[in-house]
Amino acid sequence: MEEIQGYVEHIVFRNADNGYTVLNLICDEDEITCVGIFPVVAEGEILLLHGEYTSHPTYGEQFSVKSYETKPPEDVLSIERYLASGAIKGIGVALASRIVRRFKQDTFRIMEEEPERLAEIKGISERMAMEISDQMVEKKDLRDAMIFLNQYGITSNLAVKIYQTYGQEIYSVIRENPYRMAEEVSGIGFKIADEIAGRVGIRTDSDFRIRSGILYCLSTASSMGHTYLPKEELLQYANQLLGVDIGDIESHVMNLAMDGKVVLRAEGVYAKSFFRMEQLSAGMLHALNVAFDETPAHLEQAIAQIQREEDMALEAGQTEAVRQAATHGLFILTGGPGTGKTTTIRAMIRYFISEGYDILLAAPTGRAAKRMSEATGYEAKTIHRLLEVNGAMSEAEDAGRTGGMFERNEHNPLEADVIIIDEMSMVDITLLYALLKATAHGTRLILVGDVNQLPSVGPGNVLRDMISAGCFPTVTLQKIFRQASQSDIVVNAHKINAGEHVALDNKSRDFFFLKRYDADVIISVMLQLIRDKMPKYVDAGSYDIQVLTPTRKGLLGVERLNVILQQYLNPPSPDKKEHQVGERIFREGDKVMQIRNNYQLEWEIRSRYGLAIEKGLGVFNGDVGTIQQINDYSQTVTVLYDENRIVEYAFKGLDELELAYAITIHKSQGSEYPAVVMPLLPGPRMLMNRNLLYTAVTRARKCITIVGDEATFYQMVDNTTQQRRYSGLEQRLKEAPQ
Repeated sequence: MEEIQGYVEHIVFRNADNGYTVLNLICDEDEITCVGIFPVVAEGEILLLHGEYTSHPTYGEQFSVKSYETKPPEDVLSIERYLASGAIKGIGVALASRIVRRFKQDTFRIMEEEPERLAEIKGISERMAMEISDQMVEKKDLRDAMIFLNQYGITSNLAVKIYQTYGQEIYSVIRENPYRMAEEVSGIGFKIADEIAGRVGIRTDSDFRIRSGILYCLSTASSMGHTYLPKEELLQYANQLLGVDIGDIESHVMNLAMDGKVVLRAEGVYAKSFFRMEQLSAGMLHALNVAFDETPAHLEQAIAQIQREEDMALEAGQTEAVRQAATHGLFILTGGPGTGKTTTIRAMIRYFISEGYDILLAAPTGRAAKRMSEATGYEAKTIHRLLEVNGAMSEAEDAGRTGGMFERNEHNPLEADVIIIDEMSMVDITLLYALLKATAHGTRLILVGDVNQLPSVGPGNVLRDMISAGCFPTVTLQKIFRQASQSDIVVNAHKINAGEHVALDNKSRDFFFLKRYDADVIISVMLQLIRDKMPKYVDAGSYDIQVLTPTRKGLLGVERLNVILQQYLNPPSPDKKEHQVGERIFREGDKVMQIRNNYQLEWEIRSRYGLAIEKGLGVFNGDVGTIQQINDYSQTVTVLYDENRIVEYAFKGLDELELAYAITIHKSQGSEYPAVVMPLLPGPRMLMNRNLLYTAVTRARKCITIVGDEATFYQMVDNTTQQRRYSGLEQRLKEAPQ
């Protein structure tokens, strides 16, 4: 590793989010272009850089910086150059010259220790002198803090976050209770705090450690879909994590409850945030469930007129759904594929419009909202866009806080008489809570979804809990309509849901099963289908054909399949730039998916001339797009998402993306594809169940082809075992006053 020293003449490029910087360094009268991560740097500063020279194909020779130190200017010229660079706000070239001319090499000491003497300089008041001193001290304090934190293995980016949170308190926090950071600093969880604590020498049976570990267990449970854990499960989980006596853990659970950090109920232990969300959501749902006085004769006449004008023939269940929606403040519509949910929504919309009501439509994902728009002829938005994401708290979901995430809330509710939400099985408790806060009393809320699909990726089991509670008017559509009954996708989905065995004889036009028993053979058949056969059959491109697989790991898991599919569907080319992140390679043209909600990512829609015509915030878990450009110079990757939204990711932010040629069935919720290909070999019984198979089949619009072991297919049909999801909304609904 080489070492160079010089002063920063010019900062060419700087990414404020991750500190990636391109700068020109003057070193012994030579100008050197340097690239690297500089959390804090200013023109005029003297840097000692450690790294190596590299040759960039476009920008030539550069010095790639691995680490650096800031050196205090030692001679009068260097001091003046630093002050004149603009590093200290309020000091320009002329003022820098006057300061250095007066104090010479003692300038920095005067600025830090005797700032009042700066007022001796013409143009500097006493107030300005103190502001200059504060800046000097702050920059010095930050650098000292970063050096201190780096010895505990904390990266520069996290070090800046920690310093911004605690300031000079960081020294006591690190030495006394680093577990505070797990709760208070975005990006630091229990594992990082525990590692730091070990280096500091904090005991493994420390009260701080046990309390933080319990909260971490509850947080991890929420990432698996739970809003609480049974007490015994929590104790066992914490015991495995912490390696301390269960009795000690149990006493700390009680202490956390007394401190208001957790809530104890008969069913288990909740993080306070999730208990409050379920409790408050239950109250708001009951408050919305009011009766509306609609004259039966007028209602029947309106429904009959809608059927005539729209050429609809509503069956009894659909008609009843329109009646219930018209006469109740809260209404739930559920049913499987082909049972007419969309037609029913259209009929509801027509009724409410005829009554002069303002309507808003929404769904959890961009694809689901787009489908809702196409099916109804009215604009539908994602729930996040409906609630107007403001990006204030990108980590808010994990902490169970939604107040700062959306512009629409109890103080600024949605302006509508009727709100219709589709694909409710995907909505978790966090999003439900935010939606309910933004729904004013007197607004009708209509929730539509298929209760037999997989539950939401996020915590809770909202739709199922609401139906199971039996507190709200609900209509379940069961009749499969004639047109839908001609589709074996629809017919077989209902058979699977009923536990009936489907004939795998390939006499269908849209449901195929190719029997193969070797993983590599299955992959070979899938490639042939995706590249050669299915695009013409369903009139769609290869990228529109989605591979859905039950697992992430294994021979037919997402991780292995994506590497193989990328190689064949988007192979390396001199015309396509690449960027490697760990073992993953991202390439221009790749199909990618956002894997977590990010409320602060900016997107824009551009005109044909490249000008931004619309901007917004938020890219969400499950959004799928295509990599348009990889820019090594700016260290960014540009992705085009649905609705022509363009998002630029810094290289440091690519941990939020993964290839999406193959995705898990869980991730496909709310989406519909022209064709689906599903590889199938034996897997974990808890995962390979009827619910998962049903969800996969119902994602296909024109064709589904399953390639694999028919015995596994029938075992999934027969297997009603599902991983238990611990959620308490049903209980809160039953407890709440009605």
